[in-house]
Parts: sequence; C-alpha cells; structure tokens
Amino acid sequence: MIIPNLITVLFALLGSPLFIVISALALLAFHSVGIDLSVIVIEMSRLADTPLLVSLPLFIFAGTLLSESGTPRRMLKLSELLLGWMPGGLAVVSLTVCAVFTAFTGASGVTIVALGGLLLPALLKDGYTDRFSIGLLTSSGSLGLLFPPSLPLILYGVISESRIDHLFLAGILPGVLMLLLLIVYSMFKGPVRPKKKARYSGREIFSGLSESAWEIPLPIIILGGIYGGFLLASEAAAVTALYVLIIETFIYKDISISQIPKIVGKSMMLFGGILVILAASRATTNFLVDQEVPVHLFHFIRNHISDRYTFLLLLNVFLLIVGCMLDIFSALVLILPLILPIAKGYGIDPIHLGIIFLTNLQIGYNSPPLGLDLFLASYRFERPIIELYRASLPFLAVLYITLAIVTYVPWLSTILIRLWG
Repeated sequence: MIIPNLITVLFALLGSPLFIVISALALLAFHSVGIDLSVIVIEMSRLADTPLLVSLPLFIFAGTLLSESGTPRRMLKLSELLLGWMPGGLAVVSLTVCAVFTAFTGASGVTIVALGGLLLPALLKDGYTDRFSIGLLTSSGSLGLLFPPSLPLILYGVISESRIDHLFLAGILPGVLMLLLLIVYSMFKGPVRPKKKARYSGREIFSGLSESAWEIPLPIIILGGIYGGFLLASEAAAVTALYVLIIETFIYKDISISQIPKIVGKSMMLFGGILVILAASRATTNFLVDQEVPVHLFHFIRNHISDRYTFLLLLNVFLLIVGCMLDIFSALVLILPLILPIAKGYGIDPIHLGIIFLTNLQIGYNSPPLGLDLFLASYRFERPIIELYRASLPFLAVLYITLAIVTYVPWLSTILIRLWG
C-alpha cells in the first residue's frame, strides 16, 4: 500500500491532473480496506443529484461571457465617471472594478489578465508610483471572491451542505470591509502631486450609465431574485446566464453567434474539471469519515489546543499556507472535508467558517512565495517576481488586518443572515 501511494504522490509532483491524483488515492484507499470499488461510482452519481450543483456551470458560463465581452471596458469607464473625482479616485476605481469583476468571473487570474492591461497604464499616467500600482492590481485580483455570485462561495455550499443564499449574505459585510480598508489605504498613498480632478458633467455621467445600462441590473437580478423570494440560487443562475447571453450577443453585440460554442466549451471545461475533482474528493471524504479520521484528528487537536481562539489562529496560518500552494477550488475539495467537522467541534458556525476559509485562500493567492496571483501578475506586467513580492506587502498587511477582524468578530458574517436570512 505504501509503494502505490508513493507513486501517486510522485505523479502529483510531476504535474499530473488533480482529478487523477485524487481518484487514484480514493481507489487505493477503498482497495486497502477491502471495500468494493463500485462505491466510488455510486458516490459520483449521487453528486449529480445535488440540486445546488446546477448553479455552478451557469454562473461559470455567465462569467466567461462577461470576461470575453466589452464589459471590463464599460465598467472601468462608468467607475471613473462616478468615482474618479475622489481623492485617490483611480485607485478606488481600480479596486471597485476588480472586486465586481471577480465576483462574476470567480477567478482572480481572469481579473488580472482582463483588467491589468487597462488599469496599469492609467494608474501610472495619473501619477501613482510603479510599485504602488502593481501592488494594488495584484492584491485586488481576488478581492471579490466574498461577493455573490462568487463560484467559491457556491462550491463551499455544495461541499459543506450549507445554504447558498446564506453564504451570499455572509460574504457581503466582510467583503465590503476588505474593500473599504484597501480604499482608505490607497487614498493615503495616492500621488504626491495629484492631478486636479475634473468633475464630469451630468451629460457625461448619463452617457456612461446609458452605455452600461444593461449590465448594471445584474446584481439586482441575482440578489433581488434570491432574497425577494422569487428565485432559488439555481434559478437565479439560469436567469443570469440567459440575461448575459442576450445582452452581450444581441444588444451590445460584443460576442458573435459563432463565438458561443467556443465560450461554452471553455466554461464547461472549467466546470468539468471542478466536477470530476469534487466527485473523486467526495468518495475520498466518505472513506475518511468511515475510518473516523476526522474524529481522531479532532481528539488529537483537542488534546493539544483547548482554546477556540488559538485554534482559529492556527487555522488561519494553515489556510494561508494552503492558499499559497493550491488554487481555491482544489483547496476547498481537499481541505474543507477535514476542517469542517473539527471546526464544528469547537462550536464554529459553518457559515462563519466558510467566510474565514475563503478570506484566507484569497489572501494566500497574493502571499509570497508561491501565491498564484503573484505569478500571474509577474507574467501579465512583465516584472520580476521579487518586485511583485515587495509591491504586494503593504496591501497584504491591510488584508491580514481584515482577516483578523473577520475571524474574531463572527457577527460580521452572520448578522445579515439573522436580519434577512
């Protein structure tokens, strides 16, 4: 049993697809205790019956359409018209646009690639230093992952069997806090000799609003539909996907009919990878539960850590390391099934845990030495990775402060649920 496991780990280190590695571990685990391997296929088929799972491919498709269209340009123009007059206006615009765009696309790499080329020259032209501009854009690449309809929030709900609408509510205040703290820092760190900001006329603002008129209602459709009691999460995903398809194809005409099959293929490849990983991970998780691994792990941790707050501190350190090494989707399916029962043993609300989990992982994306956003930004901006490390550190300090508040002030994640959940 040891030799096959070592071979599996070797394949993982050599870059084999994650679903192959996880599936192989599941097969080896069940075979080692003499359980019929058909149980894995049964678990995979059970996953297909999960009602919430249908929202994932639909939101992925909608996010891919938005990233391939002229939405980033229109969002940037509108934000500049509405917020550009403020102190540190363009930095505020950059943070806001990146957060909203990431919330819909669900992948910070897409945000850096799609918006980085537009925002970096604008920030430099506006008088911001090169280091500040690069650090800002790198750190804001994963800023919107706590805002609905974030794909990691949905995936967390599927794995933990938590309500998606509650998770959407829980992420709003922590996400806004993170955004506001970064905005305040950016205002104080603006250009030494800022340009005189021109106030735009009412006609220019109306023109910008008119140009984005079909995209502005998107958050209202999702949140209003779900919390108004008109739509379930899966229904809101279907309405969103159809709405985005219509406006981008037939109204804005950014995407031609001939491009749709390619976009469908691109988005479904992403969903297919998530689905296979999730299915294989679910089988492995059930094996661990059957063998009472989480129970033994909980008792071991409980014997050494009796204090809930110490556990949360160590959990944050662990998840930051995980966030550096794995993408968010992989970290969710691999780590969450082990952490969830232990956290419940310490009396931590699964919804609050979800916000802690995703906050750590999105900060891990920006943390040296292996954060994924650092490498994507290094490639996109053509800068040495060491330069990205230095540029991101001040923004990371702000994000760590936010993480501490989110972790130790649980009502920030739960108060909206109590009011409207």
